[in-house]
Amino acid sequence: MSDAIFTLTAEVRSDLGKGASRRLRHEDKVPAIIYGGSVAAQSITLEHSKLLKAQSVEAFYSHILTINVAGEEVKAIVKAMQRHPFKPKILHVDFQRVEAGHELHTIVPIHFINEEAGAKKGGVVVHGMNEVEIACLPQDLPEFIEVDLSDVAVGVTLHLTDIKAPKGVTFVQLTKGEGHDLPVVSVNKPAGKAEEETPAE
Repeated sequence: MSDAIFTLTAEVRSDLGKGASRRLRHEDKVPAIIYGGSVAAQSITLEHSKLLKAQSVEAFYSHILTINVAGEEVKAIVKAMQRHPFKPKILHVDFQRVEAGHELHTIVPIHFINEEAGAKKGGVVVHGMNEVEIACLPQDLPEFIEVDLSDVAVGVTLHLTDIKAPKGVTFVQLTKGEGHDLPVVSVNKPAGKAEEETPAE
């Protein structure tokens, strides 16, 4: 995948407020902010068309981005994105700075592989989660978490504790104590199967 997808060029934004943001959007610009780390928050603007294209790639949201701001390279991740309710338009983006040696919290997608194995066994695969919050150092940030269903039997549910996290990665929910071992995926019996197997009286 091209590194250009993960590199953005931004301008420093000094004109703040709702009115200024509306003007920027009319000029095909997106107001944004970069915060976190040991540096003060910085307001920036991005080209809407380029940002819209970049964010269409799933890995954009779970990758460390390089934002060029006035000649300075800033490493950051997407923390929040505000969209128009029905138009393909991005209204605002929050970026969080990434600093080497400092743990970051972010959300990455879950990729399920070998789902057809469950179907071959007569099961129906049901996703309980499609993304998961993780904590890790920047160098350990995975693009996604992979869950292999090839050996999951019908009637079995995999929880977070059943999923092997990549080296250096922690599932945030599991640090919150009892009751947070969330179901990730199930291979269920098809509807009506139990009734069919029950002998008639």
